[in-house]
Amino acid sequence: MTVDRALNDKMTRALRGIALFEACKGLLVLFAGLALFSFIHQNVQIAAEQLVSHLHLNPAKNIPRIFIEAAGNLTDRHILFLALFALLYACMRFVESYGLWFAKRWAEWFALLSGCVYLPIELHELIKGVTLFKIVLVLINLIIVLYMAVMLKQNGRKHVGKQTDI
Repeated sequence: MTVDRALNDKMTRALRGIALFEACKGLLVLFAGLALFSFIHQNVQIAAEQLVSHLHLNPAKNIPRIFIEAAGNLTDRHILFLALFALLYACMRFVESYGLWFAKRWAEWFALLSGCVYLPIELHELIKGVTLFKIVLVLINLIIVLYMAVMLKQNGRKHVGKQTDI
């Protein structure tokens, strides 16, 4: 096996790993969006209170209280909007995943840009309070963004003067 082919195989495996990661995010949001539909015509505040209780959180504390109050203000229209938005977001993750799986250049750009959109938010959250979960999220996103930037730069050299599949 040549060095170029070995490198290409590693890049393909990395892209497919990122594609699977994006597909998992899409599935998670899809299930959350579908679950939201079950809250239409329901008392969401009671469900929020039960969730806070189930998680053994103090409902008088700031975040659980805000969560319960926000749930109490949700109308069926809000829930429907959130559910549809979740379905749209999941579709975007699936499209990105498909493109990365088949090493489409447009998907590499999409992954780079979508990852860059989240970095300032994730860094802001990390500054507000450092947790292992937040550190892992930032690191995963940063690795994906840097990898996509390197891939695009390398592929840009290969495609100079050639027509791409964008």
